Amino acid sequence: MDNESKVRNERARKLRRKRTRQLIISLIIMAVLAAGIWVYNYRMQNGIFPWQTKEDTSDIDNISTTTVREESYHTSIDVSGSVVAYDTQKVQIRGTGAVTGVFVSEGDRVKKGQLLATVDDSDQQYEVANMEKQIETAKMGGTTSARDIELLEMRLDSARKKLDNMKAYADFDGVVVSVSIREGDYYTAGAAAITIIDDSKLKTTVEVDEIDIQMVKVGTPVHITCDSCPGVNIEGRVSYIPMIGRYTNQGIGVMDVEIIIDDPPAGLKPGFSFGGSIEVEADQKMLLVAQAAVSTSRGVSSVTKLLDDGSFQKVTVTVKYLGENLYQIIDGDVKDGDVLVYNLMGSLESYINRQVSSFRSDDN
Repeated sequence: MDNESKVRNERARKLRRKRTRQLIISLIIMAVLAAGIWVYNYRMQNGIFPWQTKEDTSDIDNISTTTVREESYHTSIDVSGSVVAYDTQKVQIRGTGAVTGVFVSEGDRVKKGQLLATVDDSDQQYEVANMEKQIETAKMGGTTSARDIELLEMRLDSARKKLDNMKAYADFDGVVVSVSIREGDYYTAGAAAITIIDDSKLKTTVEVDEIDIQMVKVGTPVHITCDSCPGVNIEGRVSYIPMIGRYTNQGIGVMDVEIIIDDPPAGLKPGFSFGGSIEVEADQKMLLVAQAAVSTSRGVSSVTKLLDDGSFQKVTVTVKYLGENLYQIIDGDVKDGDVLVYNLMGSLESYINRQVSSFRSDDN
């Protein structure tokens, strides 16, 4: 055999040895992983390691525990803003002409349907009178058809509406807050004339974010305070929740919720600011647990309970994160006073390390 063949055979033997070592290492790693998973699952199901008896569980000293506790809480949503009148009427006269009468002044109380102002309606009165005469003549002559008389009556109805458009009336009981016209002014149809508000109630619109809105309903009570009424607790209620929300400039989803104050104190006027809270729930109880005790895998959360016999039980739970490293347990077989364990993998690692150290000491 020549030298070249010897070199080639030696390389082949080295390559086979290298591949054999890699295969053995891979098999060892897989075996270790499989053994670790099996030991962990055995521990979770039985509360002990496979090489331990029930009495040996005290040998594991790195298991962390926490206790489920029940606490009472009261939920409210802080709100603030300014109040406005329950209703506002911007009085506009539909006709154009000289103002012939203004019958209210700022501060006057008015009733629904009360006449507020008039514009010259001479032309409209003439048109009504003329149509009434035409209808009377047509009926007396006996030669006008029923259809023509019907058309004349329709024209009379239109003339009467135009006559009524030269007057302004109050739409509800309220108070006059501004008067923009005077008798003798030339008025253009649609211009601002008088403003009336219904101050028997007050209302406001507040932002409620997309998380809190789930707890708010129409009728939910609201407690309000204001600087103009120190020491007075003002009661309101949620009167309207829109069907759709909106995003603020900060990218937060909010709902514009309307609040009504049915019996406002005399010191609270439209335009005044306020602070308060929506009392979304009465006193409630919740189960709280440390965040570290909750494990989540593929969207499913669970905790591990320490049972009276020293074994463990894995329990699936529904939780809500409350912040400050706390979870609320919403659903699951967990109650106040239950002891939960965690850091089991750390316990396994600690136990194995102690065993290895023990073996080394024995060898020495």
